[in-house]
Amino acid sequence: MTPSGLSAQLRGRWSTLNPRERSLIAGAVLVLALALIWWIGLAPALKTLAQADARQRSLDAQFQQIQVLVAEAQALQSRPKARFGDSLRALEASVKQGLGGGAQLVISGERATITLKNVPASALSGWLAQARVNASAVITEARLVRSPAATPASGAAWNGTLVLNLPNSAGSNPNSPSPSQPSGPE
Repeated sequence: MTPSGLSAQLRGRWSTLNPRERSLIAGAVLVLALALIWWIGLAPALKTLAQADARQRSLDAQFQQIQVLVAEAQALQSRPKARFGDSLRALEASVKQGLGGGAQLVISGERATITLKNVPASALSGWLAQARVNASAVITEARLVRSPAATPASGAAWNGTLVLNLPNSAGSNPNSPSPSQPSGPE
């Protein structure tokens, strides 16, 4: 059946209906049209509007966190360049204080290797943050495994090694390559 034939058939059927049936069908079509407009056009927009306040608060909180990180980065950048001797003393002191007897420090040139045995996770996380700030040490390698000696009462503990770069004796950036390391293709 063609669209024009179907249209003619519907018009014919419409004309045979009494006025009450026509009103009911027109009302049903109107209700369906309004429901469709609601589900497609209005409901998603109202949902977005209702969620906008919570989303704005979440974005504001994220922005505040970013501002704190930016301020921390600027504070780190404004600090004077650390010298090797100062960094080494700060690292040795922080290993003794922060990690205790569970850590052994070995210095080789501008690299420090720390061997961990049953070091509590909370002590390790606090020490890592302090080593970066106080000793200007940058972790270049980490091999950590969860210690089997950890108990639920004492919490998680770690075994393994950490390799850190200290600032070279010229006081340069610990992230930059040392003179013995080529910086790229020549």
